[in-house]
Amino acid sequence: MLSTTTVITAPAAPLVVAPRLGVADTAAAAVLAVIRRRGPVTRDVIVTVTSLSAATVNRQVGTLIDAGLLQERPDLAASGAVGRPRIPVELNHRPFLTLGVHIGARSTSIVATDIRGHTLDAIETPTPQSDPATALPALADTARRYLQRWRRRQVVWIGVAVGGTVDSASGSVTHPRLGWRAAPVGTVIAERLGLRVSVAPHVDAMAAAELVFGLPRSDAPAATTLYVYARETVGFALTIGGKVHTPARGPGSIAGLPVQRDLNGQPATLEDAVSDDAVLRAARAARIAPGATTVAAVTRAARAGDKAAAALLTDRARILGEAVALLADLLNPDSVVVGGQAFTCYPEGMAAMQDAFARRSTVSGGRVRATVFGDRVQEAGAGVVSLSALYADPVSAMRRARAMAADGRGRFDN
Repeated sequence: MLSTTTVITAPAAPLVVAPRLGVADTAAAAVLAVIRRRGPVTRDVIVTVTSLSAATVNRQVGTLIDAGLLQERPDLAASGAVGRPRIPVELNHRPFLTLGVHIGARSTSIVATDIRGHTLDAIETPTPQSDPATALPALADTARRYLQRWRRRQVVWIGVAVGGTVDSASGSVTHPRLGWRAAPVGTVIAERLGLRVSVAPHVDAMAAAELVFGLPRSDAPAATTLYVYARETVGFALTIGGKVHTPARGPGSIAGLPVQRDLNGQPATLEDAVSDDAVLRAARAARIAPGATTVAAVTRAARAGDKAAAALLTDRARILGEAVALLADLLNPDSVVVGGQAFTCYPEGMAAMQDAFARRSTVSGGRVRATVFGDRVQEAGAGVVSLSALYADPVSAMRRARAMAADGRGRFDN
């Protein structure tokens, strides 16, 4: 009788990995964060900043050097310094790259980010207005062509930030404005590029960018922060204790929040009142900036002295300020941040927005500020998703990236 042997193989590691949005708190992540924000820096400074023991810091620094993420800089050591604890270390950022993709209702941004979180380059391309079976391969192929510019760097990870409802575990997206239902965004991009991908709701991603990249290095995040976004769509996210709150069913929606009037003076929902489309409809109805097809054209007219165009954009800012105040009073966060081109493309309207916010809010004390990223907030959001796995668990992320590279993936030489 012949015997048979059953061979059990480990399941392949998933190509789609849920992002962890916020300030990571593991020892390796804390050490990496200090070096990213303050480096080159010595080990004793890391001990002071993180409150970790010297032994833990030494162990984590050694592990991160072995992973290729850090390098020692003995040339920067203070004169007379003795021993490795006094040798500065810094991020070894030049060999690596992450790719961020922000899929908007009309345009898609593709951004190259180094492991410091610095944007190296970005392009914008129209979002395909077609079914996912056609649109997603087209977007992936655009990303592949873009990566050929970076053939000397290893691509560690891809992050996708997108509107609609996102299942981050599977990377699937339901986006009514694009007509997508359970579209396999993460799977298609991961398989066509041969790299691991994380997918996140775009407003959550932008809120995470404020936490991870936006704070001065000496500041700690507020206990709770409300982040409100407006451009083609409107949305919000809440950060609690340095992490973006991610409900199991996805983020809530403020698109249907009723407002007393839109830009034409009629009752409407918030998104119908303040979106870019709403601005263009109101401009056409009032014959403002004739022939304008973008909000940027209306903005240029306002800055050129068109009082009606300026009044229209200021009115949009007031409506937004009132809506943000209502949301802030409901959630009562410690701080409020607003982002998206509806807030930032016409900074002259910020005073009107803040005034409306202060007048309408009863509990916030008028505290609201604009994103530190200005009109590049979409790029920052996509970038932080692409770095989320690395920042949360740097050694594991690099191990996964090296495994992909060993299979000939992560480089785009042709």
